Amino acid sequence: MLTVRVTADHDLAVRLRDELDLEPTVCDLALVPGVASEGRGDLLLFEMARENANNIMRLLRHAGVPAVGSIVVSEPLTVVSDAGSAAEAAAPGHPADGVLWAQLADKSREDARPSATFFVFLLLATLIAGIGRVLDQPILIIGAMVVGPEFAPIAAICYAIVRRRRGIAGLALTTLFGGFAACAAAAWAVWAVAYAAGVFTYEQATTGPATDFIISPDGWSFVIAVLAGIAGVVSLTSSKSSALVGVFISVTTVPAVGAIGLTLAVGAWEEALGAGLQLVVNIAGLLVAGVVTLFVQLHFGHWLGRITASRRRTRP
Repeated sequence: MLTVRVTADHDLAVRLRDELDLEPTVCDLALVPGVASEGRGDLLLFEMARENANNIMRLLRHAGVPAVGSIVVSEPLTVVSDAGSAAEAAAPGHPADGVLWAQLADKSREDARPSATFFVFLLLATLIAGIGRVLDQPILIIGAMVVGPEFAPIAAICYAIVRRRRGIAGLALTTLFGGFAACAAAAWAVWAVAYAAGVFTYEQATTGPATDFIISPDGWSFVIAVLAGIAGVVSLTSSKSSALVGVFISVTTVPAVGAIGLTLAVGAWEEALGAGLQLVVNIAGLLVAGVVTLFVQLHFGHWLGRITASRRRTRP
């Protein structure tokens, strides 16, 4: 169940209350008059089944709520209510499969924008990956994968493609590739200084059987990226954030950026090219999988919405 708080002028709030009162996937509806907008607006509170949330959100938007007030959706830890259980039973599907597109849109807009935090985490992950390659330590490569924040703008790009949001897509692409380029260049400079100071040798930077996969892309690289992309998008849309850790460990994006900076610093152009190709293959797999998964979820949600509407029309 999701908790919804709506602020609107009195007439609109009363009309929405009457409409929502007829909706079987909504429960615990309460109208508190005169508490919003300096006493000139009302507060509408209710719970709704996650599976039918998009239809309810569409009703609120089309009624003009965003223009005169606001819609705030939150997810409670638990709801103990017979009415809530009945509302969930009235909505087709399982709560974990419900995608709240308004939430995804808000998150995509946020993740598409560049931030200092994003670049700091990406740079740290890039340097950790470079150290992992020098020492030939897979555990450090895994650590870099977990620290890397690159999946957030990738997911934003997938959303923007499916929902045709050019502004989000352009911003997320700039954040993603601008971040990769900036961090690769910074790593290049760091490793060039370290190499000149004799901290590591050319052989250490270019050899290491345990981490050679970073510079050796193949068909499996794309397959793994596709599977990870599906898992990542499903984890985001179902709020199963724990699954994202597995996604981070599965894809060789940040390690490839780290290897690019390291190999450029020592002049290993062929390995730098291999790492660059690995990066492209993984990003392509993530984007293809993410777009297809969101597309399927979107149309599956529309199908469930039509089922709900059909049930409502046939109910005596």
